[in-house]
Amino acid sequence: MVEMILSKIKIDESRNDQVIVLKEKEGSRLLPVVIGIAEVNAIKLKLSGIKPPRPLTHDLVLSILESLNTKLQKIVIDKLQSNTFYAKLCLAANGKEIAIDARPSDSVALALRAGAPVYVDEKVLGEAGVTEF
Repeated sequence: MVEMILSKIKIDESRNDQVIVLKEKEGSRLLPVVIGIAEVNAIKLKLSGIKPPRPLTHDLVLSILESLNTKLQKIVIDKLQSNTFYAKLCLAANGKEIAIDARPSDSVALALRAGAPVYVDEKVLGEAGVTEF
């Protein structure tokens, strides 16, 4: 597994795509991931430090986890199939580790809120990683 950080958010207006670009924490490889506008907005909102008056979906999920004494330990983007990335939320609850299937976009938005690290499987990074974007 390779630890990644959110490097940038790009909007491709010609194709109407929103892309988050993850960068190796200790390297130069990048992983661009196309995501939806709602998830881009959720990520941008967190990065800007703006607190909405009521909890949005990712804030709600984090509140639920915390109220159940569950910690988001990390997220892992572990599969690429038919141009679709797959991720897992890796949780710790009551001494157990639980992995829950999730979209990478939601996973990154939640990880930012929880201060959890983001990892990408080396095979996925080898298939879809780039050196510039």
